[in-house]
Amino acid sequence: MRLLVTGGAGFIGSHFVKRMVAAADVEHITVLDALTYAGNLDNLRPALDSPKLSFVHGNILDPELVTTLMAEHDQVVHFAAESHVDHSFYQAGAFAATNVLGTQRLLDAASKADIAKFVHVSTDEVYGPLLVGAAAEDAPLRPTVPYAASKAASDLLALSYSITFGLPVCVTRSSNNYGPNQHPEKVIPRFVSSLLDGDKVTIHGHGQHVRNWLHVEDNCAGVELVLRGGLPGEVYNLGSGTDLTNRELTALLLTACDADWSRVTYVPDRQANDLRYAMECTKAEGLGYKPQRNLQEGLAETVDWYRRNPDRWAPLLRNRAAAGPHVALNLE
Repeated sequence: MRLLVTGGAGFIGSHFVKRMVAAADVEHITVLDALTYAGNLDNLRPALDSPKLSFVHGNILDPELVTTLMAEHDQVVHFAAESHVDHSFYQAGAFAATNVLGTQRLLDAASKADIAKFVHVSTDEVYGPLLVGAAAEDAPLRPTVPYAASKAASDLLALSYSITFGLPVCVTRSSNNYGPNQHPEKVIPRFVSSLLDGDKVTIHGHGQHVRNWLHVEDNCAGVELVLRGGLPGEVYNLGSGTDLTNRELTALLLTACDADWSRVTYVPDRQANDLRYAMECTKAEGLGYKPQRNLQEGLAETVDWYRRNPDRWAPLLRNRAAAGPHVALNLE
């Protein structure tokens, strides 16, 4: 297998790359990453030392680069995306460009290069909020924010290439990921890094928003299963059995960081904050998907990583200090 991984220096992508470097049947992996604020070559260490791994600094919007790289590989996993919900409120054009047009350029190059499998990585947010029940893969897409809308559009575009051009595309949609070396713009590392730095955190609204929490390694295991055995043209939901309200997550993180509720402040709810996401994962289970990480153990491992690696997150924490003394708990 010669594998092209876009966004492979980001949080989820880097964990996937390190997983696949260890696979005996993987001949070579090329990571294509623009190294925006969320990408970091340190995320790929120690895999960067492997002769099986190459890194290309570039953008999926570059058609010549994408065409050249695609011709050198037989399978693709596409992680590259703009993914911060709040940023999409005032940078919607950038989200549309990267998530939709960038995906189209990859798909176009892949269809011409006779790629054997193209896995497009997406999110549960495309289904929109569900007050009850859970979304199966054939549920209507009802995104409520520009980020989710751009991902929904890229999902449909990817699936259309399976029908129109016969490109063997699969789509994965995962719930909220967490784990070591995640950028502190996301809720768990944002919370943990702030508490470790002696700061307070804030909860939006009454803390009743519900999310499903999936360890990044479990998500990567699911993506690998889909890469190896997913049926072309199919969507696979990847979640865990752990649904928590914002307040419940807060309690777990306070305990993990040896902090108490005096470190928490409540603020008005943020714009377009969907109350609840939920997915069924039966189809992925048919491929052998079964999350292995217990949330409490996963959180303890994650907090330990942030304790041991302040050089990775402390500069980022200082950079956002201008936003105010308290750090909001953002669910996405």
